[in-house]
Amino acid sequence: MNILAIGTSNSAHSINRALAAYAAKMLDAGNVEVLNIHDYEMPLFSVEREQELGSPPKAQAFYRKIADADVMVIAFAEHNGSYSAAWKNLFDWTSRIDTKVFQNKPSVFLSTSPGPGGAANVLAAAVKSATHFGADLVASYSIPSFHKNFDSEKLELLNVEVKLELEMAMEKLQQKFQA
Repeated sequence: MNILAIGTSNSAHSINRALAAYAAKMLDAGNVEVLNIHDYEMPLFSVEREQELGSPPKAQAFYRKIADADVMVIAFAEHNGSYSAAWKNLFDWTSRIDTKVFQNKPSVFLSTSPGPGGAANVLAAAVKSATHFGADLVASYSIPSFHKNFDSEKLELLNVEVKLELEMAMEKLQQKFQA
């Protein structure tokens, strides 16, 4: 099983990338690839830039990464109540290749933040639009207060209840893939 883990922040210390990687490794068997969306930065999308540049190679490469995956784990960063600019731009460029960006891949959508909200606003938006953009969404889960619930040195969830909820979401993804 090829597992693609994406954190939708371009921060070098992205807690969402750490969460996506951690969750992806909960799956029993598979090759986990953790993408850093910083590697896919492009000019801001506009129709004029698209007419001038066509489809940028980085958008095409990102789309191929999704195509090569069997399942996806995406952890959404929330910036000012919405998607991070880096993710939104990458997503906008990629959606011009194919509106079904997620290519019907079985997916788990996650979110986290340093605060108690757990980036729940952006997760709700992502869940609401998931099927429109071609995600086979199996589960979603928001983890509040990341630094209180996750040991960044040991790369481990500390909160037993939160860990159990995440394990259940990942088990649903495992079962969906094996079905």
